[in-house]
Amino acid sequence: MNLIPKEFKITNLLHQDTYLGDGQLKKWTGETSEVYSTISSTENYAPTLLGSIPTMGEAAADEVVKSAVAAYDNGQGLWPTMKVIDRIKCMENFVTQMKATRSEVVKYLIWEIGKSLCDSEKEFDRTVEYIYDTIEDYKQLDRNSARFSKSQGVNAMVRRGPLGVVLCLGPYNYPLNETFSLLIPAIIMGNTVIFKPAKHGVLLISPLLEAFRSSFPKGVVNIVYGRGRDVASPIMKSGKVDILALIGNSKSAIALQDLHPNKNRLRLILGLEAKNPAIILPDADLDLAIQECIMGTLSFNGQRCTALKILYVHESIAAEFNRRFAEKVDALPFGNPWEKDVSLTPLPEKEKPNYIQELIDDAKAKGAKVINTKGGERSDNYIFPAVLFPVNKDMRVYHEEQFGPVIPILTFKDIQEPLNDMAESNYGQQVSLFGRNIKTIAPLIDTLVNLVCRVNLNSSCQRGPDVYPFTGRKDSAVGTLSIHDALRSFSIRTFVASKDNAYNNEILQALLDSKESNFINTDYIL
Repeated sequence: MNLIPKEFKITNLLHQDTYLGDGQLKKWTGETSEVYSTISSTENYAPTLLGSIPTMGEAAADEVVKSAVAAYDNGQGLWPTMKVIDRIKCMENFVTQMKATRSEVVKYLIWEIGKSLCDSEKEFDRTVEYIYDTIEDYKQLDRNSARFSKSQGVNAMVRRGPLGVVLCLGPYNYPLNETFSLLIPAIIMGNTVIFKPAKHGVLLISPLLEAFRSSFPKGVVNIVYGRGRDVASPIMKSGKVDILALIGNSKSAIALQDLHPNKNRLRLILGLEAKNPAIILPDADLDLAIQECIMGTLSFNGQRCTALKILYVHESIAAEFNRRFAEKVDALPFGNPWEKDVSLTPLPEKEKPNYIQELIDDAKAKGAKVINTKGGERSDNYIFPAVLFPVNKDMRVYHEEQFGPVIPILTFKDIQEPLNDMAESNYGQQVSLFGRNIKTIAPLIDTLVNLVCRVNLNSSCQRGPDVYPFTGRKDSAVGTLSIHDALRSFSIRTFVASKDNAYNNEILQALLDSKESNFINTDYIL
């Protein structure tokens, strides 16, 4: 199609016929699955074939488990015992190679998940920045640990050590950034990793395979392809996984946990569903609230766990808010990801428009109306955002995490109404609070911080900046991710202790002077 800029055209199909195991890019000769984009490259609509990936199963799963277990070697492997500075050098080598793949990875972000050019570039650049920031935080963590402390006649050097083998499963909506927010801290802390890319956003990992292979010792990073039930399930059944790191939905997380034969030994780092609300108080700045709610509900078509998925508007301002909000939604431009200033882009899941339509039809049957003119308009790979009002608790859209372009609005008279709803919800990630009067806002903040883990004052919900903790209550998360917290989530405090006497102190001093131990040292990493 002539409208596709030359740099984004799919000129050659990418048939990913290798996988990474035991430090080698191994040829795959078995069954493969074709990878399609919902974006059309022809005048008459048709999904675009991008390439293919291996359809792997239990044999491949067993192989990479053995590879990761051997590389960890019960904590005796090269990687878990390596000096911190040397692990950092490996990671620096990786990110240097990664930066050379930017244009290729961005291109596949665009085609595979329909993310706009601007947001795809941001995702790549933010991921590179995340890696560098993780390296710096790890240096500081090591500096703080490179000393002895003494208490009650006992000398101790306390550091953080790896936990073992990590199974890493990332999401399709941020297949690079959120996946790497698991992978990078898991690797750099000395664990070995098995990684299966998400169902969408899988080919964009291909340009990075060689960087993973050449940057880390064999078996440290293993990358496999296929359906979760065929690959991840046997990996968990093996009982060899020490950490399940997953960003996705709770059903998948529960199913995988249940397969592990020793659940009490399985560590969990999970980013799961959310139904983040916005609460718009009577004195809110409507211009600001509408602008932030547009961004919060429809950035990347609402396909974010941090998206605003339900709006509570005070009844005194609801009519004006709804009218202006609906107009703003209708004004958002839809187009292909490479088009300038595009806001709404094709949905990567071909079944998603039908699901959104089901939510709209259910809400309409139970008393809601689509209050924006374009709401629900269909095309081959999209359904235009529908603003639904008034929404009630009998509607599916009230309860389900829609993860797509439909926006339910409720009114409230008493602030206790949305607070009670949040308390009863299965989720507790974030909330956006719009208002001005501190007499009203102050007690609300004090309550909301006990219902969710992030209160966004007069701003939409989001994950970043990555230095801040990213977690949730109830069904929304297990563990905390941020640059600082993730390093701790993928490690455990471990230490060497000795009674403070001349005999022991002479040995400790000899260990320090000889630099024979990678653990007992006080080297300062610049």
